[in-house]
Amino acid sequence: MRIISGEFRGRNIVAPQSFDLRPTTDMAKEGLFNILNNEFDFSEINVLDLFSGIGSISLECISRGCSDVVSVEKNPRHAAFIKQTAQQLKVSGLKVLNLEVRSFLKLANREFSLVFADPPYDLPWLADIPNLIFESKAVNENSLVVVEHPGTYDFSKHTNFVRLAKYGKVHFSFFRIKK
Repeated sequence: MRIISGEFRGRNIVAPQSFDLRPTTDMAKEGLFNILNNEFDFSEINVLDLFSGIGSISLECISRGCSDVVSVEKNPRHAAFIKQTAQQLKVSGLKVLNLEVRSFLKLANREFSLVFADPPYDLPWLADIPNLIFESKAVNENSLVVVEHPGTYDFSKHTNFVRLAKYGKVHFSFFRIKK
């Protein structure tokens, strides 16, 4: 995984080969952040990164100036890797929670400017993720929610769907509460 921009630009983060991962490709991540750069000043927002994996999105946000990122990852080895990487980079403002996403969303008691979810593509309840997020206290009327998913999913009929961005086989659906 490569950090694309900001303070840690060009830094490669290499996870152990034993990790079962499907990291967001550099091309897809660069495209996503080109969109997000037009939406946000990263130094002024807080971010919730669900299904964090090895922290690619969280660390990219930190590198771009975000000082308040919550990473939720249920795999204890992956969560420990994110913490270790943050320590090596001397990053502050990154909180890593070793929790299952649905459990976190039930307990969430604060709102985030940006919520990013990159679930396993074979997750049985992947289609429910936007509803689970919008039913939680993690979002408000100004929050942007981004869900990464395979092309077999179509969220365009969802009440809060805004747009779709495709980068190869990676699809990002964007959601906001309609005002």
